[in-house]
Amino acid sequence: MKLIATKDAVGHVLCHDITRIIPGVEKGPVFKKGHIITQEDIPVLLDVGKEHLYVWEKTKGMLHEDEAAELLREICMGDDAGMRASAPSEGKIEIFAAVDGLLKLDREKLLAVNSLGEMMIATIHGDLPVKAGEKLAGTRVIPLVIEEEKMNRAKEVAGNTPILSILPIPKVRYGLVTTGNEVAAGRIEDKFGPTLRRKMEAYGAECLGQVILPDDRERITAAIHDFVRQGAELVLCSGGMSVDPDDKTPGAIKDTGAEIISYGAPVLPGAMFLLSYLHIEGKTVPVLGLPGCIMYARRTIFDLVLPRVLAGEKLRAEDLAKYGEGGLCLNCEICHFPNCGFGK
Repeated sequence: MKLIATKDAVGHVLCHDITRIIPGVEKGPVFKKGHIITQEDIPVLLDVGKEHLYVWEKTKGMLHEDEAAELLREICMGDDAGMRASAPSEGKIEIFAAVDGLLKLDREKLLAVNSLGEMMIATIHGDLPVKAGEKLAGTRVIPLVIEEEKMNRAKEVAGNTPILSILPIPKVRYGLVTTGNEVAAGRIEDKFGPTLRRKMEAYGAECLGQVILPDDRERITAAIHDFVRQGAELVLCSGGMSVDPDDKTPGAIKDTGAEIISYGAPVLPGAMFLLSYLHIEGKTVPVLGLPGCIMYARRTIFDLVLPRVLAGEKLRAEDLAKYGEGGLCLNCEICHFPNCGFGK
């Protein structure tokens, strides 16, 4: 491309969009890339402060901002049908979810590309559920033209798999085991069941049933196994999760033979959360121990972990440990989760 005075630009082809901003009225391109400038365009260009223009002059080894933005789009999503992208404009492309699911992103690759300079990819947080139509990312090339070699470097550090992906969240069948002598005896009303059913219904899950048991370790273990035999793909155990001597749920989960990933998580509300996997009859069934905060807190560790478990992720203790930064819910008067810092 080359720089020329606007008054001398008639007949030339713009190599970038020209944006006009009228506060409260308009913000957008008044002329698009590829526009052939006419005599009538000159006053308009001068009115938006453009006394000089870049006009297209193709140079080997250099890419226009929109060409480069398309490469960033490919790095982000590849040919994934679960996402769609806007047309390039002023070196920017936006990426949207085309399906519901769990957003995954490769944070190391994202950092590597953004560290190259003169290009950027901005995303929402990963490991959270997204809906079709939701904006996931925006890419932009900073200069009007960029070296092709630099974009090749971006493709190299990004590797062969896209930075973004959306995992489907299947509709699972689950069993609910609620424990507590006071609940089983009818002295207090069960609050876990309605809360958990509501949260699970948001993912289309099917409840196979709920059993309410006293703090009896053997009966709790048997109930978990019974739900698995019925075909449960997830078992939720609510109540009895503290270190109180009357609370038997963690021990009962261990007695099933489940692999205990972590008892405890750096999240408030939800510190006494237990994550385990029961490997039985050729299948793996997540068994979650849910603390009492599930009953009254709007958002807890359960909201962070559930979509990942439903999407089939095998979480590690390290995955839970990472929730420490952002793991403090501020209990805002108006809850904006997931558009807040909780779990980020």
